[in-house]
Amino acid sequence: MSAALMTPELVRLDVAPPGDKHAVIGMMADLVAATGRAERDGLEAGLLKREESFATGMPGGFAIPHCRTEAVREAALGLVRLSEPVDFGAPDGPADLIIAITAPAGTDDQHLKLLAQLSRALIRPEFLAALRGASTPEEVSELVMGVVAPEEAGTDAPAAGAATSEAPADGAVGTGTASTAAPPSGSAPASAASSSTAPPDEASADAPVLLAITSCPTGIAHTYMAAESLENAAKEKGVRLHVETQGSGGITPFTEEQIAAASALIIAADVNISGRERFAGLPLVEHPVKRAISHGPQMIDEAVAAAANPSAARVTAASASNEPAQGGASQSWPRRIQGAVMTGVSYMIPFVAAGGLLMALGFLIAGFDVAFVAQDVATGFSLSSLPGHQEYEGATGMAQTERAGLALYLGAVLFTLGNLGMGFLVAALSGYIAFGLAGRPGIAPGFIGGAVSVAVGAGFLGGLITGLLAGLIALWFTTLTPPRWLAGLMPVVIIPLVTTFVVGGLMLLFLGRPLAALMTALQDGLTGMSGSSAVLLGVIIGLMMCLDLGGPVNKAAYLFATAGLSQGTEAAFEIMAAVMAAGMVPPLAMALSTLVRRHLYSPVERENGTTAWLLGAAFISEGAIPFAAADPLRVIPSMMTGGAVTGALIMAFGVGSQAPHGGIFVAFAISPVWGFVLAILAGTLVAAALVTAAKELGARRRSITA
Repeated sequence: MSAALMTPELVRLDVAPPGDKHAVIGMMADLVAATGRAERDGLEAGLLKREESFATGMPGGFAIPHCRTEAVREAALGLVRLSEPVDFGAPDGPADLIIAITAPAGTDDQHLKLLAQLSRALIRPEFLAALRGASTPEEVSELVMGVVAPEEAGTDAPAAGAATSEAPADGAVGTGTASTAAPPSGSAPASAASSSTAPPDEASADAPVLLAITSCPTGIAHTYMAAESLENAAKEKGVRLHVETQGSGGITPFTEEQIAAASALIIAADVNISGRERFAGLPLVEHPVKRAISHGPQMIDEAVAAAANPSAARVTAASASNEPAQGGASQSWPRRIQGAVMTGVSYMIPFVAAGGLLMALGFLIAGFDVAFVAQDVATGFSLSSLPGHQEYEGATGMAQTERAGLALYLGAVLFTLGNLGMGFLVAALSGYIAFGLAGRPGIAPGFIGGAVSVAVGAGFLGGLITGLLAGLIALWFTTLTPPRWLAGLMPVVIIPLVTTFVVGGLMLLFLGRPLAALMTALQDGLTGMSGSSAVLLGVIIGLMMCLDLGGPVNKAAYLFATAGLSQGTEAAFEIMAAVMAAGMVPPLAMALSTLVRRHLYSPVERENGTTAWLLGAAFISEGAIPFAAADPLRVIPSMMTGGAVTGALIMAFGVGSQAPHGGIFVAFAISPVWGFVLAILAGTLVAAALVTAAKELGARRRSITA
C-alpha cells in the first residue's frame, strides 16, 4: 500500500459540530479530500447516499459513515471526535466519535481485510474508550493503525491489540479464557467462519452449534461489526458459533462438516445472501444486519430457541438461493409486497431505458413515420441495398416516408431494436415481482404471466397482478416439505410448471378480459384528457414526484409513467414528461436558492447546492434529500408547489418524452423541448422563491427571539 490508511492529518479532535449529521459528513469529506485521497463532492455524495439508505450510528456513541466510490483515489480512514454528540440514528443516542471508512470502487482484498479488522475492533468498548481518551491526533492514528496494520504503526499498540484479539482459526466460538495476541497485518477475517475466541471443545458438550451469515450493501463495516457482536455474544453464552461474512473482501464458505453439525442459522443481512440453498431445512432467525450489532445476545438466544423448536421457521429448499433479504417472517406482508413491486420496477427500468432511447434515436434519424415501416425496412434491406422512400398507410391514407437511404435504414434498425426491447417490459415487471416474493422459482411463471397479460391486452396492470399471483403461489409451494426424491425437482420443474398453469389459466379464463377492459378505459381516459383535466393530472404527478424525493410515492408515480410507455400513446409520453420534469425541480430549486441567498445555508449546504445543479439536470431527485432532511417543513411544501407548477405546464403545453430517464441529456427524445425547458424553469423559480422566503422568515424570527 502506498500510504497508511490513517495518518494524523486524517484526525480532528474535540471539534464543535457544524450542524446535523449531514454537515458532519460534509466536514469529513473536507478532511479526507484535503489529503488528496478523494474528490470532495463525489465522496460526500457517496457517504450521504449510504447514510440515507442505512443510518450508520452504532450503539456505544459512535458512527461509521462509509462508502466505496470512484471519487476515492486511495483508501483512507478519517476520524472526527466531536465536542458535542450528533444524532446519527443509533438507538441509544447521538455519536461523538465519527469514523469514516472510504474506499475506491476497485479496492483490493488487502485493503478490505484491514477495513474489516477495524470494523470488528469498533464493536469493543475498550477500543472506543482508548479513542476517546487519546489526547493527540498522532495517538489516535497509532491506535487505529495498531488495529489494521501493527507493523506500520511501529508499536504493539496495547489498546488496539486488546481490541483485535483473535483465536485459533478453527471456526468456532465458545467459552473460555484463552489469552490471544493481535493477529498479523492483513489477517483480518475478510470472510468466512474464521473467527473464534476459544477452542471448540471448551463449549459445553450439549451446546447447540449455530451458523451465522452477515452482509451489508457495501460489505465494509456493518458486515464485520455484526459478526464480531454475534461472536462475542456466543462466547458469553457458551454457544458454538461459525460465522461467514459475505463482505467486499470475498467469501470463504462454511465447510460441509460445519453445516452438517449446525442446529440453526442466523442471517443478519440487508442484501441477498449467496448460497442460501446450502441450509435447506435448518431453523432460521433472520434480521437486518444492524440488529446483530445492537442485539447480538438476543439473536443468539432466538437461534438457540429455534434449534429446539420443531415449529420454528426454516430455510426452505426452493426459496433458499435467491429470496431477497429481509423477506422472512420478520417483515410484514405489506412491506414484502411493496419490496417485491419495487424489485420488479428496478429490473424493468433497463428494458424501458434501452428500448425507449433506441426508439427515440430511430425517430431522430429516420423521422416519426419510421414507426409504420421499421420492421419491413430492418429485415428487408441491408447496408449494401438501402431502401428508397417507403409507402405506408397512415391515418389519412397512403403516404411515403419523409426520409430514405441510409438514414431510413439505420433509423428502422434502431427503432426495431427498441420496439423489441419495449416488448419485454410487462413480462420483466411481472417476472421480477414474482422473483422478489419467491426467489428463482417465481421468475418463469411471472414472465409467462406477463406475456399472457400482453396477449390479452391487460398491459402493465395485468403484469402487476400476474407478478404478485405468481410470486405468492410459488412462495406457498416453497413452504411445503416434499419427499427427498422430489425435493430436487421442486424449484426447477414442479413449482414453475404448476404456478405457470395456475396463473396463466386464471388470466386467460377469468382475469384477462376485466383487466383488459380496465386498461382500455384507463388509456381512453388519459388519451381523452384535455384542458383542465390534463392540467389537474399534471398537478397530481408533480405533487407525487416531490413529496418524498425518491421514496414510495415518487416511485409509484414513476412506475405509472414508465409502464405506460409500452402503450406508445401521446398521453403516455406526456405523463412521462411530467414525471421527469417535476422530478428535476427539487434539486434545481435548492441549487438556485443556495446561489441567491448563500447566507441562509451552511458551507456544506452551499456545496451540496453546487452539486445539485448537475443532479437536477440529470433527473436525480435525490439531490434535494440533504436539504429536505435538514429542514423538511420549509423545503418539502415548497418543492411540491414547484413540482405541481411544472407538471401542470407540461400537460398544458402537450410535452411528451419517449425516454424514461436522463433529464435534459435526453432532449432529443422530448418534444417540444421549449415547453419542457420552460415548464422546468417556471417550477424551479416558484420552488426556489418559496423555500428562500420561508427560510428568510425563519431566520428573522430566530433573530427577533434572540
